[in-house]
Amino acid sequence: MSKRNSRQVLAMLFLTLSLNFASAQRKEFRETTVDSLTFVNNRKALNSLNTDSFLKRIFTKENVQIPYRLLTPKNNSNNQKYPLVITFHNSTRIGNDNENQLEPFAKIWLRPEIYNKYQCYVIAPQFSTRSSNYEKNSDGIQISKPSKDVFALLELIQNIEKEYPNINKNRIYLIGYSMGGSTAQNLLNIAPNQFAATVSVAAVPDFSNLKKLSQKNIWLIHGKKDDDNPYIGSIELFNKLSTNKNLTFTTLNHLNHNNIVIPFLLTEEIPKWLFDKHK
Repeated sequence: MSKRNSRQVLAMLFLTLSLNFASAQRKEFRETTVDSLTFVNNRKALNSLNTDSFLKRIFTKENVQIPYRLLTPKNNSNNQKYPLVITFHNSTRIGNDNENQLEPFAKIWLRPEIYNKYQCYVIAPQFSTRSSNYEKNSDGIQISKPSKDVFALLELIQNIEKEYPNINKNRIYLIGYSMGGSTAQNLLNIAPNQFAATVSVAAVPDFSNLKKLSQKNIWLIHGKKDDDNPYIGSIELFNKLSTNKNLTFTTLNHLNHNNIVIPFLLTEEIPKWLFDKHK
């Protein structure tokens, strides 16, 4: 083989490897630990925030009633387009008081540095019963299925878009923890074309519409020591979406179901990741 041909082969090989690397999923393992003091202090910092900026509302459709809170951008302007973030609570927040659903992933948007820098609309619905129900599939993997209330959210979102036409429909984001992370996946599977990105933390996966998720922006976060919502579920979803170059899977090796959210509460990592994504 001539030197010229050798150089051409090497160049093609390098280009192929570069393209494969660029289009590959991202899988990372973090050695983050959370001590009891960090756990208490991070949650305390969020719980001390005044939630009055979240307006109280109720959505009603036929026999479905969903209390929800709505946060508007700090410097709301009709001349600017803003993202819409929908946060989903875990199963301990089930109820109808229109208060308890404001868990940490809803409250992070109230942190002054986030509220100033990442201005957006935020909807935090509250479910009176489980929004996602779990069962095992034929492979013995626990999977999640949405309640009827989750389907009703699509109309709630449409109503908010009509009321606030400065919502950027190409930047609607879903985020949730535990049951809420499962619900975020459920809604993405139901209406994949409507959402720009999803952050799903410690969730039970939804495999119902995998073909439509092949190019969606998805960030799976799970603790390797999670005994509540098995870590294997996120592994299975990651493997089933092996062609999705926009999928990131973060494993926190030392964290469990109860402390998995703590490292993300006082940083801008999640808002920054979401705001970089568009349909």
